[in-house]
Formats: sequence, structure tokens, C-alpha cells
Amino acid sequence: MFPPPPGRQGRIFGKFFSKESGKRRLSDPFDMSRPDIAKALAAHFGHTSFRKPQREVVESVVSGRDTLAIMPTGGGKSLCYQLPAVVSDGVALVVSPLIALMKDQVDALSKKGIPAAMINSSQSWAEQKGAMDAMRSGALKLVYIAPERFRAQSFTRSLAGVKISLFAVDEAHCISQWGHDFRPDYMRLREALETLGRPPCAAFTATATPEVKGDIISQLDMRSPAVFVSGFARPNLSFNVTQVSGRAEKDAKTRELIAKFKTGIIYCSTRKSAEDVSKGLALDSIPHVLYHGGMTPAQRDEAQDEFVSGRADVAVATNAFGMGIDRPDIRFVCHHDLPGSVEAFYQEAGRAGRDGGPARCEMLFSYADKRVQDFFIEGANPRIAEIRAVYSAICAAAGSDGTASISIDDMADAANAAAGRKALSSMSAASAVSLLKKHGFIERLDAPSGPGRLTRLIGPALPPSHIVFPPGMLEEKRRRDEQKLKDLLRFAYSRGCRQEWILGYFGEADASPCGRCDRCASGRAEPAAPLSGEALEDVRKALSGIARMSFKTGRREWAPRFGRDRIAKSLCGSRDARILEAGLDRVSTYGILKERGKAYVGSLIDALLDAGLAEISDGEYPLLGITPKGVEVMLGGLVPSMDIPKPAGGGRVRARPAAGGSADAGEPEYPELYSRLVELRNAVRRARGNPPIYALFPNQVLKNLANLRPADAEEAMKIKGIGPQKAQTLLPPFLDEIRKFERENGLA
Repeated sequence: MFPPPPGRQGRIFGKFFSKESGKRRLSDPFDMSRPDIAKALAAHFGHTSFRKPQREVVESVVSGRDTLAIMPTGGGKSLCYQLPAVVSDGVALVVSPLIALMKDQVDALSKKGIPAAMINSSQSWAEQKGAMDAMRSGALKLVYIAPERFRAQSFTRSLAGVKISLFAVDEAHCISQWGHDFRPDYMRLREALETLGRPPCAAFTATATPEVKGDIISQLDMRSPAVFVSGFARPNLSFNVTQVSGRAEKDAKTRELIAKFKTGIIYCSTRKSAEDVSKGLALDSIPHVLYHGGMTPAQRDEAQDEFVSGRADVAVATNAFGMGIDRPDIRFVCHHDLPGSVEAFYQEAGRAGRDGGPARCEMLFSYADKRVQDFFIEGANPRIAEIRAVYSAICAAAGSDGTASISIDDMADAANAAAGRKALSSMSAASAVSLLKKHGFIERLDAPSGPGRLTRLIGPALPPSHIVFPPGMLEEKRRRDEQKLKDLLRFAYSRGCRQEWILGYFGEADASPCGRCDRCASGRAEPAAPLSGEALEDVRKALSGIARMSFKTGRREWAPRFGRDRIAKSLCGSRDARILEAGLDRVSTYGILKERGKAYVGSLIDALLDAGLAEISDGEYPLLGITPKGVEVMLGGLVPSMDIPKPAGGGRVRARPAAGGSADAGEPEYPELYSRLVELRNAVRRARGNPPIYALFPNQVLKNLANLRPADAEEAMKIKGIGPQKAQTLLPPFLDEIRKFERENGLA
């Protein structure tokens, strides 16, 4: 315990606010060399200097200015609000999303002699009341509060009379509906700030795109905030993407990481996947802990404590695990399954190497995993008809007082029964409830006895058609979620430095190759140079082809009309029936890159997409189009700096089979398609009573199918191992899967 510096708050705010106008003056910056700050830093935190940019952030927060700090994981964000709390009169309220995080912070502060407490649902009423009383008496310097406490205005009003020095929002990306970890309860913080009289507000996060950064400022209504972006680079981390064909290869790679790096986290996208990985490790007698949202709070706390304390060195977990994990010696983070966004990947990977030592961040990439994330996006973005159906189910279950005791699962069942089909998942129903609550149609209440929640209508029941939202809101949310997943796939397929790509995604334009990722280590990532000569000519030819095959004469504009495969074939002068039917043999750029070969042209289109000169449309089918930047390059107004494949032997080689022969399968050109064909083959095998693989399609045949993507049975029979009998009885579903893959990826 220690007494707060006498009169400190008055001295600070007297410099920045005019009593006459109440307006903030920023002409007299706070002097960070003042001895009380330096002494507090050393006395209470044991530090003699700041990390960059802690000094500037603390200066801004102590001055009373609204502040947003975007600092990398392990960059010391907590000090930036804890130190100002120590030297200021009153108590700092810290909004934190996880109980485990609060507990760790409070325990650490208490060990330093700094009076701190927390208020959340894990505590008894007596414990919560004790913390409130201590806060009102001025005995505390920091109080960590769960955002759901602000659901009740009575809680905010109960803080009246408490001298609040700072309102700090940790993990502030949770307030942005465009962020990767949106929490609806954070939306109440702006109203809470107003009720509390607008104390200084400071927000902190490790990952925020420029878009999310702006949303944080807007949602908290920050007044002329000081914004600090310290850089997202983690020089001690190596980022790697390993393409895998299926579960067996994933498991083998996971065990390699454990054997080599010993201490780490294995992230899985679902509870089932985490449990399956855990079972496999247990069978191999590999010590670890399991953590996911389906476990009881006590089980999760025990698992987290086992890992953080060092009694267990490996954690298998869903993304519910990790926020606030302060173990410095994590040597690897493995994404066993595809994460939902670049932000999620980078934040979770950033939990490695907090001690500054080298650490490996690995994403095991199988395109088939995209289906899980597609399911999550669907569940997080219910359509208006589904939301109205959920509202109708609540109305039907509501009593005379408008209160309904109906579970989320029952809401989904009732909505599906009314529609006559099972179209709504429980996840979609939960998302619908969140939207109805956020927009003032319902409120959620704790049940008076026992577990569960009650739902109460706000006002009289409305006709479903009266449930409306701001125009375009639902569509825009879905579009952004889908774009995040597309960005992650672009990252997985990108050919340049992994860290450089990520930093560019977060808005850092001056990043350079890291020298440690899988691309840099293999020599495949080099600084891009301005194009010239034949390379620049090839880029402009390809862009011209994309533009001419997108041009709509009647509308005099460019609009995507064809997938990338059809455009590539036209550029190569293909006589494919689909090219001739579409008239793509009659455009002026037909065959313009014929001498380069389709493998080169396909890689060239990849490079155009990476450089932002071309783009894939967001419609029902992925169509290839040209961007405004691409038009500028095509017309000669801009010379791009980018990497393109080498014409001779560069890019991917895709051999076509001669009659009666077969292509050299080698590595699959599209590993995700190969993985899907393997899964299909295995499903067919199970359905037929598990005959030997050679009696169906061996892996070599599937690799050739993935590489060649035959248009029909006649073309497929040129592959060794596919005869007339198999072509008739076994091949059709494989051709269907190939066609489906082509449609999904713009290759049709």
C-alpha cells in the first residue's frame, strides 16, 4: 500500500483545462522527466526506463488526453494505464474482457503493493460489494471491470461520487464490429463514459487495421485523441505457412514442432478439433493441457494455471485461450486449423516469444479448412428473414409481461419449424439475438433462479416486418467478414515475405523482408524492384487481356465477367470449347501470351492479384477483374514494383498428358483440391466397405486429377489408372468436385 501523491490530479489538470471554458489546452505538454513519475516507475514497477513508445503514451494518458495505443503483444500496454493510475488521484477503471486476465493483473499488482481489485460474475455478491466499498472509500488505485457489468445502468449509476482518474479499455478491438473479436457488451462503454462525466479515456489493443482504429475512436467518442502506433513487427518471430494435404500430415507436423520447440500453443478452430488433437497427443504420451469453451470455468482455470505456471509446456486450445497469457518462454504457436482472419492469426501467434527469444509461428494450411470458417461467417451473419423468425419465436414464448423463458436452441428450432426446413443454426440464432438486443428490440436478463437467461421484449410485440436495421448494415458486416477470410487466403498463398505482408496489411508501408519466415528462408522472398523490359510488357499484356475480357460495350465500363482460368486460357490461345463458346478467341488479346505457357500465365495472374493490379469479385462466383491501379499500369501511367514468375521454368509447371500417358504428378498445383479429392476418395472407400486404395484411385491418380482438372471422362482417361470402367462407375463425383472447386476459385 502507498499514499497517492498529494494534489497530483489538480496539478496535472490545472495545466490542461481552463476553469472558465472547460476546454482542454495542449500547449503545455507534460514533462516526463518529473521525479514523481520516474520514482513511481522504479518504485512500483521495478523499471528504470521505458520501452518505446511507453513514455509518450504514459505522458498522454497522465495529461488527461484521450489516447489510443496500438502496441504489439508483449509491448507493455498494461504499464501505460497502470502507471498513470498510480500517480493520479482517484481510481482507474479498466474494462477487460476475460476474468482470467483480470485475475492475473490484479494478483501481479497486489504483489507490487498496488491496491487493485476486480468486479465480475465469478465473484460472490459479498466480494463485489467489498470491491465497490473499497473503491468508494478511495482505497483502490485500479479496478478491473468486465464489460457486461455495464449492461445495467444501475451499476454505472452506483459509481456516482467515485473519483475516477481514468477509464481504460483493454483489448479495445473488441468494441469494433469490423474487428476480429467483436464483443457486443463493449458497445455500452460510450454511454457509460457519458454517465460517468467523461473521465479521460485510454484504449489499448495489439491488432487493429486502419479501419478498426477509426471505429474504436468513433465508438468511444474519443475527443481529439492522441494515437500511437508503435509498429506491429515482431523481429524475434518467424512466420511460416505449411501446406498440408490432410489430418495425418497436420498431426505429423504438430509433433515435429513439439519435439523441436518444446513449449507452445496449438490452436484449433473448433472444440471437436481440439479434443481430437488432444486425444492423439495423449495416445503418444505427450503431456499437455486442453482448453476450450465447452469446459467448466474450473476446468479452464486449472488448464490455464497448469500452462502459465510451467507445469505443462503444451496447450491445445480454441481461440478462447490466450488473451492475457503472460508466459514469456512460449517457443512456438501452431495454427492447426485455419484461423478466421489475419488479425486473429497475428494476435494469437504473437503470444510466442514474449521474452524476446526466437519463436516459430506456424499455420498448417489446408484449403478444405475454409469450410469451417465459412460456417462461422454464416452463423455470425443471419439474414433479415432469419432475425425476424427468431423475434417471432421470442414473441410466441413471451408471457403477458413480455418476458420469455426460451433457450437459443429452442429459438432456432421454432424458427426452423415455422419455415418448414432446417435453415437456422443455434449460432445464427444467437447472432440474431445479439442484433435484436443491440438495436433495442429485446433485452436479456439473468434468470431469477438457476442457470440460463430470460429474454424480454422492449415494448409491445411488433409485426416481423417492423424489425428493420440501418440500410445495408447486415450486408456490409457479411461482406467484411468474408473479405477477412479472403485476405487470410491471400496471405497463405502470397509469395513474398510473411511478416512484410502482414505489416502491409496493418498499414505499415515501409516494411522490409524479415529474413526468417518460410519464404525468406527458401530465398523466395526478395525486395520487389520496378519492372522493366519484357517483364513489364508481360504485365501490361495480361492486364490488357483482363480488361478486354471485362469490358461491357453497352455500359462503356469494366466489370468482371469471367473466372481467372478462362481468362488465362484465352491469353494462351486455348481452343477449349468454353473459350470458343464465350467468344474469347475473338478479343484482340487472344493468344497474346501463348509462347509463355499457361503455367507462367497462371503465376503471373497470381502476381497481379498480390500487387493489387487485379482482383477477384465478391459475387456468387469469383470473377477476375482489373483494379484502378491496374488500369494505370496498363495505360503506362505507373510502373509497378512487384515480383513476377520467370518465363523459363518459373512459376508452376502443369503438364498435360499425352494420349494413353499421364502427367508427372509431383506436388499438386492446387493442394486444396487434392485434399478434397483425397477426402472424397476416402468417403467412397468407407461407403464401399474399405476396399484397398489401389482398387479405387491411388494418391498418384488424385494428384494428376488435381493438376490436370480434366473437363470430362474422355480427357480423364488419358491419366494412367483411369480406365473405361472406373470412368463410368467411380469418376463422376470426382469430376463434380473438380467443377465445384473451379467455380469457387474462379477457374471455370
